Amino acid sequence: MNSTLYLDTETFSAVDIRRVGAYRYAEHQSTRLLILAWALDDGPVTVEDITETGAPSAQFQALFNDPDTRLVAHNAAFDRLILSHTQGLNAPLERWYCTAAQARAHGYPGDLDTLSAALRLAEAAKDKSGKALIRLFCSPGRGGARATAQTHPEKWAQFLSYAGQDIIAMRAAHKVLPTVNFTGAEFETWLLDQKINDRGFAVDTDLARAAVGVAFRHREALDAELRELTAGAVGSLQQRDALLTHLAEFYGVELPDLTADTVRRTLDEGRLPETAARLLALRQEAAKASTAKYTALLESVCADGRVHGGLLFCGASRTGRWSGRLFQPQNLQRPDMPSDEIDVAIQAVKEGVLDLVFDKPLRVLSNAVRGCIVAAPARKLVPADLSNIEGRVLAWLAGEEWKLEAFRAFDAGTGPDLYRKTYAESFGVSVDSVTGTQRQVGKCLELSMGYQGWVGAFLTFAIIYNVDLDALAASVMASAEPGDWARSMRSAEWAAGENRLLGLEPHVYAACALLASAWRGAHLSTRALWRELEDAFRSAVLQPGVTFRVGEHLAIRGNGKQVRIRLPSGRFLIYDSPRLADGAISFMGFKEGRWLREYTFGGRLAENVTSATARDIMVGGMKRAEAAGYNVVLTVHDEIIAEVPDSPDFTADELSALMTPGESWSAGLPLAAHGFETHRYRKE
Repeated sequence: MNSTLYLDTETFSAVDIRRVGAYRYAEHQSTRLLILAWALDDGPVTVEDITETGAPSAQFQALFNDPDTRLVAHNAAFDRLILSHTQGLNAPLERWYCTAAQARAHGYPGDLDTLSAALRLAEAAKDKSGKALIRLFCSPGRGGARATAQTHPEKWAQFLSYAGQDIIAMRAAHKVLPTVNFTGAEFETWLLDQKINDRGFAVDTDLARAAVGVAFRHREALDAELRELTAGAVGSLQQRDALLTHLAEFYGVELPDLTADTVRRTLDEGRLPETAARLLALRQEAAKASTAKYTALLESVCADGRVHGGLLFCGASRTGRWSGRLFQPQNLQRPDMPSDEIDVAIQAVKEGVLDLVFDKPLRVLSNAVRGCIVAAPARKLVPADLSNIEGRVLAWLAGEEWKLEAFRAFDAGTGPDLYRKTYAESFGVSVDSVTGTQRQVGKCLELSMGYQGWVGAFLTFAIIYNVDLDALAASVMASAEPGDWARSMRSAEWAAGENRLLGLEPHVYAACALLASAWRGAHLSTRALWRELEDAFRSAVLQPGVTFRVGEHLAIRGNGKQVRIRLPSGRFLIYDSPRLADGAISFMGFKEGRWLREYTFGGRLAENVTSATARDIMVGGMKRAEAAGYNVVLTVHDEIIAEVPDSPDFTADELSALMTPGESWSAGLPLAAHGFETHRYRKE
């Protein structure tokens, strides 16, 4: 394309975009285009007051419609939707370019203010009063009154001036941001992301509305019982501090918090007074009472009965994975009910008889939320998931050959389950002797240890998978070599002295430490990968311009301002402003909404490259699926969810096959995927 048209819009609407999303916001009948700011290439910024002209100028429209002009916007989907819905201006998706996506693809923040600061673009700093002006003119005031140029002429003049600053900031950022991760195949991935968000997914709004009603009624009943048990001292199960104080003062039960893990572990110990146990059980039940996801679906569903914009391209910092928006499909709770029971529960919710069928309706609702995603009439959903993709990628990057062979044998049906294999390799026992309980331990080890995890990481997964830690400790003590057990007990004594027992008894901590040590002993190549990544990163900081290889598939290089890790796919992980100080590695990154200094180490770098490579494998599958007519409507972690015609021509086996041939750069990486066909989304 010959020219670049930078553009930005300011709008008014009666709905809150943070709640309804860009798609419903743009189509809402109250939404109006107020201001259009634009600039051609390095030319001057033009700010058009659409409230006066009624439409963009002929000059702008000519540039917008010119097929040789690239359209650049920050959060381009929003401006694309606004111009389409309010002005009838449409351009092929391929002509659009998003500087927010460009920033995220390289590990920078997508927010324009934060991005400008991260890039040290002092000349592009925005007017700090801008947010107040947006609140004034872009949303209704009290009682629904609107502020306009007529009611606030001086403020409106300031708003027009402010609008042009976004163009300056965006243009400056666009010129200095890296492009290596937002050209060619990666730009095509962003285009696919836009198509997926435009497509959206269908929603069972009847189920969502009924679920909100059930949750409200049951939460009221739980709060009423709480008030009775506490004689009114605690009015709601949401009053965390009041409940903690009541438990401590009346029952001597002192807890650090009321997180799900703390409540569960305390109840499992079985040492509480009866009323205190009931109070915690009420809290546990109420924790499942959140209707946030059901409400988000209802608020964001568009006129076509679908939610659009549920994914954010490169939303996961640095690795390039998607994050969720609105409904947040990436953090759905793991079901703890069988699929057939959930199906019965969904029908009961819709018929208003859930309380008659299930004892704990709020638990049921937390299990049923996936079921709000449905196929449109005459269509079906085909979800398929890459099997243990991060475990496979980590073994491949590390060259952990015994494990790669184990994956290949398992896929061929000639080898054991990998969790049994992991336990057997860690403890030097035969696979055939591994019990179901030991397999569960192997699963927790496999999920927690790969990125240099230790007892805390193992404990997290042990809780998720209901491992009886006391029974585990007894088993480990009985089978451990005396010298090994003595060393683990010494580590527990050290942890106790450092106040790092994580709430465990010393012998339980020692058992977990022994398990972690055994896993590491069986994964020497993985341990070498942690060390080599950290050493190469340090060397790249100290020796700019020199490339350091890590194994067969990774390369690291610094340039004095950044350290870049080249992935097998050719994509890069970028670490800005790296620093070595007091033996620690740090860099500037976007975390919890802020641009701040983060610290890293070999295990975390291993997680970064593994997760990013797994993402690149999945992207290849998504593109092949699209080409074969499997219209992707969502991706959740390592799962693709496609919506297709309800015919035998589209199958889970075919989608799985499309996801697993591997890429030109992934030779030797064993892949497997499994899926199913359904009309209502669920977790298999």
